[in-house]
Amino acid sequence: MSTFDRFRKAYSVFLEAIVVVLVIALAGVVTIGFVTRYLGSPLSWYDELAAVLLAWVTYYGTALAAAKGAHITCPSVLNMCPPSIRVPIALLAEAITIGFFVFLGLASYQVILILDGVNMVSLPSISMQLTQSAIPVASVLFIIAELLRLPEIVKHARGKGFIDHELEEAGLDADEVEAVSTQHRG
Repeated sequence: MSTFDRFRKAYSVFLEAIVVVLVIALAGVVTIGFVTRYLGSPLSWYDELAAVLLAWVTYYGTALAAAKGAHITCPSVLNMCPPSIRVPIALLAEAITIGFFVFLGLASYQVILILDGVNMVSLPSISMQLTQSAIPVASVLFIIAELLRLPEIVKHARGKGFIDHELEEAGLDADEVEAVSTQHRG
């Protein structure tokens, strides 16, 4: 395994760790909120903090999905293209995706600057800048994940094409998917 592949794997594990910690934190806050509400003493900060944690899980989870190649794509559409144009189309799709996250990151950074001095309502010790930081940070993490996947994307575009992420997770490669497809057609 090359240094690049090890780095890419470590990056994915890093994102998985962030998402796991956030999911555990969200589950803990929701459980505490449920129990205190059930006992008749609901916490004033539960709803606001749970909403922030859900947003964080969403944004950091998006970066993790990008690292695993599991974000929304249309592999079958790309596979209909001949390999000679599949590479430029795949690179254009990546450029558009990365461009969107550059825009999202910059726009959300502007929002963070505007939120200077604003705190959460129910937890005034927590800055809204902190709560909203997930958007620009996750945007950068998403862009890094996409850039790390570029060699794999080019390889698939030049080769037999792309397969759905779920099939990759099941351990199937393009040859196995093609063999199964041929059996079902024949």
